[in-house]
Amino acid sequence: MTNKWIIIMLLLVSVAGNAQERKYSTFYYQRATLFEELPVTSKDIIFLGNSITNGGEWAELFGNKHVKNRGISGDICMGVYDRLDAVLKGKPAKIFLLIGINDVKRGDPADTIVQRIGMIVAKIKKESPKTHLYLQSVLPVTDHYNMFTGHTSRWEEVAKINEGLVRLADKEKLTYIDLYSHFVDEKTGKMNIDYTNDGLHLLGKGYLKWVDIIKPYITEK
Repeated sequence: MTNKWIIIMLLLVSVAGNAQERKYSTFYYQRATLFEELPVTSKDIIFLGNSITNGGEWAELFGNKHVKNRGISGDICMGVYDRLDAVLKGKPAKIFLLIGINDVKRGDPADTIVQRIGMIVAKIKKESPKTHLYLQSVLPVTDHYNMFTGHTSRWEEVAKINEGLVRLADKEKLTYIDLYSHFVDEKTGKMNIDYTNDGLHLLGKGYLKWVDIIKPYITEK
């Protein structure tokens, strides 16, 4: 084997190794490393989750500079778990957690997803026991638009996850917030299409609905 081919083989091995080391998307690391640099204080209210959280302009929606966005598009339960240190370093006053739908896309069963959320809960309670954690239900999805089929084809899993989250909240003495019932079309069991244009993510009207539901929890002491 010539030196040229040896170099090429070494490069390929190096690239493959790097790909194996990276657990999450490039966007995940872009956002996660930014969050590591941004301050968190004991006055802050953190919105933690995936693209649905990422898409909210939370400080503007609540008119409160202490409400901070820590959502990452595409994130999964273990992705949130792995970046908790950047959130918990400042011992925030409140955390609003919404995660799990991308785990559905990956084919994970509801009980596994709830178990992983339980790991997040346990770490928050251990590292920042004075933080008030709000466990938000996973939002419904719909296959109406034939988009995000990995998520929407398993729409029935969402209700199962939420049943598990109710039990988890009761066990851990957390505040459970039912978003699901406000967004679901009771006739179909899927997301009301008034609130989405792709079956997964929210329109502005959906975010305003979300704000109305959780505003009392934002202001409570």
